[in-house]
Amino acid sequence: MSEWKPVVGLEIHAELLTHSKMFSACPVVDSVTAPPNTAVDPVSLGLPGTLPVINQQAVEMAMMVGLALNCEIPPINQFARKSYFYPDLPKGYQISQYDRPLAIKGMLDIDLDDGTTRTIRVRRAHLEEDTGKSIHIDGYSLIDYNRAGVPLLEIVTEPDIHSAEEAEAFARKLRSILQYLGVNDGDMSKGVMRIEPNISVMHKDDTGYRTRTEVKNLNSIRSLFRSIEYEVKRQIKAWESGEGVRQATMGWDEARQRTVVQRYKESADEYRYFPEPDLPVIEVSREWVDDVRSRLPELPDAKRDRFVREFGLSRYDAAVLTAERPVAAYYDAVIAGGAAPKSAANWITSTLFGLLNRDGIERERAGEKIAPERLAALVKLVDDGTINKATGVTVLNEMWETGGDPNAIVQAKGLAQISDAGAIEAAISKVLNENAKMVEDYLGGKDKLFGPIMGKIMGELKGQGNPALIKETLNRLLDAKRG
Repeated sequence: MSEWKPVVGLEIHAELLTHSKMFSACPVVDSVTAPPNTAVDPVSLGLPGTLPVINQQAVEMAMMVGLALNCEIPPINQFARKSYFYPDLPKGYQISQYDRPLAIKGMLDIDLDDGTTRTIRVRRAHLEEDTGKSIHIDGYSLIDYNRAGVPLLEIVTEPDIHSAEEAEAFARKLRSILQYLGVNDGDMSKGVMRIEPNISVMHKDDTGYRTRTEVKNLNSIRSLFRSIEYEVKRQIKAWESGEGVRQATMGWDEARQRTVVQRYKESADEYRYFPEPDLPVIEVSREWVDDVRSRLPELPDAKRDRFVREFGLSRYDAAVLTAERPVAAYYDAVIAGGAAPKSAANWITSTLFGLLNRDGIERERAGEKIAPERLAALVKLVDDGTINKATGVTVLNEMWETGGDPNAIVQAKGLAQISDAGAIEAAISKVLNENAKMVEDYLGGKDKLFGPIMGKIMGELKGQGNPALIKETLNRLLDAKRG
């Protein structure tokens, strides 16, 4: 494997959250939940005699993505006809962009788990219309045209990706940017973002690229990762055996965790691209680009850097909190509720995320389980010493189950932290007297017994003792026994 290097370029298709379709006033609906064929019109059905009209909102959303990816926005872009025949493409061609795309020559930095950063070049981002959806049931094929004509942005990288980990990092970063821009909700399970990796391998002695395959329509980042890993191993084995690799369109078989050939790849010439005669060329002025640029929100990298600068968070914690826009907004709301920034970050990234993971709930839905102002109240209870951290975890679990107010839970269950010096010293003395052998061993040099002794004291105080005061008092009493 060390003699071979994966070479991967990604094509990402992202539906844009416009009100209407790319070339008509037909409304955009949820293609999963809406009744089939209820959001269609003559244009999206490809009826003869219809004329498309460009959706300006879609153009500006696509321009925002291009700018966020550090792309150039050419002064002229143009739509083209891409001809192919499939049941979910009613016109027999797709209106797309070919040699005059909306955005070109961009780049995106990705952070890897080993702490390094890599720059992935973006070749282009172009607009097109989505197709309908085929549904295969009991030997029949049904077509739902609700999705036909929905604005679709295709983002194409250069073949700069050299591992499944890098592909995953790019996909997550791009999805985060799309969410921050408000142009796509990132729900891959509904097909609103689909990824197609072009995969080949390069031997250490190669001077050029080898034949590649393309895995179509992956609807999860996990599938992206696994399909690249599988296909790279398959191709290396094929080259080493002398079989070689044929250019092909592949599918991902989730059940068998392997790629399968769908068809051998057609060339761009077979699509017979030519300029779309029913649509004008789009002239993009610099004033228009500047206006769109002025509407860009704070993007993930900028927000991460601000969290580090203003709140003193580690780069890692800041990156975790800003990876998804709803999580960053939740954190901001907890801070607005009066919680200390570092404490809030620790509670969210450890305890709260742990509960979400345990119950299989997406992080963006954290606010549905624990309102940010209530988490802020809990953080303050711990930080001001009203309860200790362990009790705080207990209270958070209660809040998770009931949605209750932390102050009310602490009061109702008598969970306030014990900080009375006399009560703590009495509890410690009792534990030391009841565990004389353990104390003797500790004083004899078995320092690891300090933790178990602390645990017994916390148990005596029903977990409500002030840990700092307990530790200080315990050390004093043990030192006295040494004397």
